[in-house]
Amino acid sequence: MQERPLLISLLTDYGMKVYPNSEVITWEGDHARRASFETVGKRAHQLANALKGLGIKSGDRVATFCMNHQEHVEAYLAVPSMGAVLHTLNVRLFPEQLEYIIRDAEDQIIIFDALLAPALAKVKEHLGGVKHLVKVGQGDTSAFPDAIDYEDLIRDQSEKFEWPEFSEFEAASMCYTSGTTGNPKGVVYSHRSIYLHTLMVSAGAALGFTSSDKALIIVPMFHVNAWGTPYACWMSGSDMLMPKQYLQAAPIAAMFNTERPTRSAGVPTIWNDLLAYGEDNPIDMSNVKQIVAGGSAVPRKLIEAFKDRYNVRLLQGWGMTETSPLCALSFPPKGSDPAEEVSWLAKTGTLVPGVEIRITDDSGAVLEEDGIQVGEFEVRGPWITGSYFKNADPDRFHDGWLKTGDVGTLDAHGHMQISDRSKDVIKTGGEWISSVELENVLMAHPKVFEAAVVGVPDEKWDERPLACIVLKPGETASPQEIATWLAPKVAKWWLPERWSQISELPKTSVGKFDKKVIRAKYASGELDVTILDKAELK
Repeated sequence: MQERPLLISLLTDYGMKVYPNSEVITWEGDHARRASFETVGKRAHQLANALKGLGIKSGDRVATFCMNHQEHVEAYLAVPSMGAVLHTLNVRLFPEQLEYIIRDAEDQIIIFDALLAPALAKVKEHLGGVKHLVKVGQGDTSAFPDAIDYEDLIRDQSEKFEWPEFSEFEAASMCYTSGTTGNPKGVVYSHRSIYLHTLMVSAGAALGFTSSDKALIIVPMFHVNAWGTPYACWMSGSDMLMPKQYLQAAPIAAMFNTERPTRSAGVPTIWNDLLAYGEDNPIDMSNVKQIVAGGSAVPRKLIEAFKDRYNVRLLQGWGMTETSPLCALSFPPKGSDPAEEVSWLAKTGTLVPGVEIRITDDSGAVLEEDGIQVGEFEVRGPWITGSYFKNADPDRFHDGWLKTGDVGTLDAHGHMQISDRSKDVIKTGGEWISSVELENVLMAHPKVFEAAVVGVPDEKWDERPLACIVLKPGETASPQEIATWLAPKVAKWWLPERWSQISELPKTSVGKFDKKVIRAKYASGELDVTILDKAELK
């Protein structure tokens, strides 16, 4: 067999040649801006020529500080295709974290959205290693008077760049973890890993993009390559609908109503907000084949609501920054009872092709895959990272496996059910309580909008659950009322004594509940906590 390397440049030229009329559509608030794959591909060639003119060489890091839009897609194609490394900066990180990863990655150029200039300006004094700044779109960029305009940069460049050929194991892009503990850690994706991940994502056994699809890509391109969806859409000819900064329920509803996407992907909080908005506003999802939710556990109530109201399948996906990220999807198994579909969709998922998984106990011993024993999930495969950037971290990587930090059960057919993050499991009196399961039950309450459960210190039991509740707008319910409703639905010893009703749950930069902030607020006495006598709930 011929041994041509699997490079992003092959994807770049394939998409623009085979699907020249497919489109990248950028939502601009009151209209959509459109460009064909052929146009986007040519502009990617122009961008590569421009970056070369600015001194970018193979292996140099070119960062983006951008939302989801056409120009970001062009950078996704151009930067790795020319042999440089695309570094997507998370626009929601704290300045200290942003400063750290720009310095750690040794970024040479930052391409940034003009609208995000105020956020980037917070680390302006720490950009000494960055040689050039390139601004995209309109906004107040007075903090960066020397920034180069993106359109000016590429306008007179050739639409043909001779892509170099090199090892498929070379770095193509990099992303940093969201830094929930300590500094964020860098994960580098090779050309080979992205190419193979793209093939898997596009397959019918995964997300199944085709040229007849239009994908609304809500999951951010600044984190984990938007779950690989831009490359998968580009390879399959699926139109890409990019929401830019318009991530609220109303504009997302407008995108569904006017652009009629067939597929979409985003975190559960986005879909929960959209569902609430849809109670009083029309949303046309008649064209939608499937929605994928991931990043945190998807409540069964949310899956049922989309099925009942819109006849849309809400599929759950699981993965991490370290896994590119897709490792599992919650497809019901072949031959399963259709009446049990929602139960399967609410599970973590079944392995996708190319990934191996196992569970281990605290000593590292591999446990039996019987769907009963609980252990930590470990994974390996061609798009699973083997170490962090500049950090081998032997506590996370051993024997060729990545320790995920997720705990749960695994059966003989690759069906996995995560019960919690190892750091979030509530250890009470020698037993474990799953915060995720408690949250899912609580969010099924008709008056509850969101719920997060954390373990807090307890003199008698070491830890006990604290339930933080956000009610739906206009609703009222006391902790006693919700606890009484919850009592028959969980084990008696799972029932929280401590309850706090708050207006909004803190979230991480990627939309997950930020439990470390909740714990810190509890420890400092910032939360208004009601303590119930469980004897009264019988």
